[in-house]
Amino acid sequence: MNDLVSRDVEYRHDVTRMVGLLCAPEAAHARPGILLVHDAFGLSPDMIDVAHRLAGFGFAVFAADVWGDRTQPATQPEIGPLIGGMVADRPRWMARIAAAHDAARAQPEIDASAIAVLGYCFGGSSALEYVRTGGDVLGAVSIHGGLDLLHPDWSAPRRTAQVLVCTGADDPMATAPMRAELETSLSSVGIDWEVALYSDTVHAFTSLRSRHSPTPHVVAYNARSAARAWDSTTRFLSDLFPDVRPVAS
Repeated sequence: MNDLVSRDVEYRHDVTRMVGLLCAPEAAHARPGILLVHDAFGLSPDMIDVAHRLAGFGFAVFAADVWGDRTQPATQPEIGPLIGGMVADRPRWMARIAAAHDAARAQPEIDASAIAVLGYCFGGSSALEYVRTGGDVLGAVSIHGGLDLLHPDWSAPRRTAQVLVCTGADDPMATAPMRAELETSLSSVGIDWEVALYSDTVHAFTSLRSRHSPTPHVVAYNARSAARAWDSTTRFLSDLFPDVRPVAS
């Protein structure tokens, strides 16, 4: 889209250099922002495509680089230690998300008072954890986030946040008991939430990388569920920010 601004944004957490991406409509005023948190594969072309699609809806998008230096792991031996390291050190994990949030708020295209966080897989877990730990966002969307990564203490979230969880009914990382526990926790602190649950759907159902999964009972692409999740997400964000209008094509 020629009417979109797109640029790399360098920011840091401790000694780690991160290179996020700002993608937004060309405009003379700041717009509601989406903090986009990538899946286990890092800030890849797939995530950049999501950023551009959201910008086409009229949002100013800041895509985080949680792993740092635009690291894009490709195999489980690379991915496992990255996710495991974050879960083992939750303050560091959330500090990475907060650093991206701060970088997003510093961009002139983004209204710093009107930001939602959206994440896929690991990013979906990150979005929920950020709300759980008090991240100052108006809303959060988790798309096939691993609910098994969440901490159970929900005593500190921002009370006005709204949450959307898009998940597969057969996802072993977001089982019915895990969903029930999350719903109870969200309700207990007054968070407005909704769950979009898709039948015959497992983990990572939006990822084209999952089309030829060696473990389709765990991870598999589902085009219908992916489309439904996108529709649910854009509707949720449009409800959250009703003044946003799509970019004219």
